[in-house]
Amino acid sequence: MTQRDKAGWGTADLSAVHVVVPLRAIETGKSRLGQALDAEEREVLVLGLLARTLDVLSAWPAAQRIYLVTGDQATAELARRARPALTLVSEPRDGGLNAALRAARDAAVEAGATCVLMLPADLPLLEVAALDRLLDGADAAVAAGSGRPLVVAAPADARGGTNALLVSPPTLIEPSFGEASLEAHLRAAARADATVQLVIDPALGFDLDTPDDLERLDTELVLDLERRGQELLGLDSPAAAAASPAAR
Repeated sequence: MTQRDKAGWGTADLSAVHVVVPLRAIETGKSRLGQALDAEEREVLVLGLLARTLDVLSAWPAAQRIYLVTGDQATAELARRARPALTLVSEPRDGGLNAALRAARDAAVEAGATCVLMLPADLPLLEVAALDRLLDGADAAVAAGSGRPLVVAAPADARGGTNALLVSPPTLIEPSFGEASLEAHLRAAARADATVQLVIDPALGFDLDTPDDLERLDTELVLDLERRGQELLGLDSPAAAAASPAAR
């Protein structure tokens, strides 16, 4: 009996993909953008990123269920209003981002997920085609690994981070998002004797975190994010227009 069998980890199964999206409190989210945007502008931008992420995921046929895990109940209700099929998971009081991801993952497992994709809400270039490429990479890795447990990661362009993490079985490794998370996830996958696939993709690699990141975005995309954020808030007033990051 192998170490993997003893642990009861099982084999990779991509038949029921559930997606977990974490969201920090709007008031404190994207604080590093404070040098370029005021609090209202950051709120609109963060909500626009969330709305775009949920729209893309809702259009992705492979996603059987989408979870939003957050401690920001007001934003959670706004998101649910826009996407009634969204499953809300309350962020645990202690433990931070990774504890929140574990809570949502566990909810996904209880709901029948065979595979969980953890995806942040700050990928402005995210598109269905990029998610398809990620899943194609997972399919190829499953075939190459003869069904062994699977970890697929999309590295961030900078800061050694992980911008997408797909795991099957879902509890194979624990989420370790934060500084140098890519290395942490790869080490955990090695300890689990998992098949590992890295997916390098511009649409997954770019996350919006700093003023320099914001400068790299096309103006039309920033305007689109603003519009989505205002729609989520139900804003269409002149004051809302003044809060536009693109108006700067």
